[in-house]
Amino acid sequence: MSLYPPPQPLESEVFVDVVAALGLKPRSSAWLRSAGLPDMHSFLEGPVFDSAGNLYVVDSAFGRIFRVDPARQVSIVVDYAGVPNGLAMGGDGDIYIADRENGILRLDLSTRSVSPVVTRAQLGPDFKGPNDLVFDSRGNLYFTDQGDTDLNDPTGRVFRRNLDGSLDRLLANVPSPNGIALSPDETRLYVAVTFGQQVWHMPLRADGKIIKVGVFQSFSGGFSGPDGLAVDREGGLAVCQNRTGSVWLFDPLGVPTYRIRSCRGLLTTNATYGPDGRSLFITESETGAILTATIPTKPAP
Repeated sequence: MSLYPPPQPLESEVFVDVVAALGLKPRSSAWLRSAGLPDMHSFLEGPVFDSAGNLYVVDSAFGRIFRVDPARQVSIVVDYAGVPNGLAMGGDGDIYIADRENGILRLDLSTRSVSPVVTRAQLGPDFKGPNDLVFDSRGNLYFTDQGDTDLNDPTGRVFRRNLDGSLDRLLANVPSPNGIALSPDETRLYVAVTFGQQVWHMPLRADGKIIKVGVFQSFSGGFSGPDGLAVDREGGLAVCQNRTGSVWLFDPLGVPTYRIRSCRGLLTTNATYGPDGRSLFITESETGAILTATIPTKPAP
């Protein structure tokens, strides 16, 4: 039962078809086989913009990172041995990668080289596999360690990497911690709990410690759940619900406002806001496309 009126529908459109642009063909990979997935052309996730307006996305299936320039031209930035899931721009201008196999990596855009930041060894014997990451304004890095955790194994973790390189484990009881985001004032951390069908929120103290963990929103179920998260300038939260072709928008208090429907496939995995703050860019992994939708300036009544 919902106590809220239905969210208003919003349409999406194709921003760029990555598969068509690069002529990608279906094939297999170790990651696809381990996930029980058929041959695919790619598996897009982790969109992020740089200061020049280039959009980067990962291809988890084949260890690639693609760039879409402002003219919508698509190129391969790097092809490496790993399973990239999430991306974040660092204050140093480099891209940081949440890699399921390798930990947290740094991509130097000038040399296109990939180097370790947080290794499997640092994450210990309980290593699951990082999925997503976000920086705060001071340079501290928050990331999820998801792996194959679920309701049968609710041991997914959330970490903060501090400026001195030390790690703080914030949570260790999450059934599939996936997307992660910070509120604009950085007083609240959001985590998508995919197989728990929820988005959790964690108030942050001034010293970065969490206070009390709660449920920001619950979802009705299906074969997957909340995946990528994106926060707008007013503090509203966009939640990609994988396998439903939907992105749900909530105001800062958790009231649903809009539902964006995919104009292509059902694997709406991740999203990010563009430079204008009103355009949402969504990776749709079933067809290998990046979608976009314009969010109205005023929230729905």
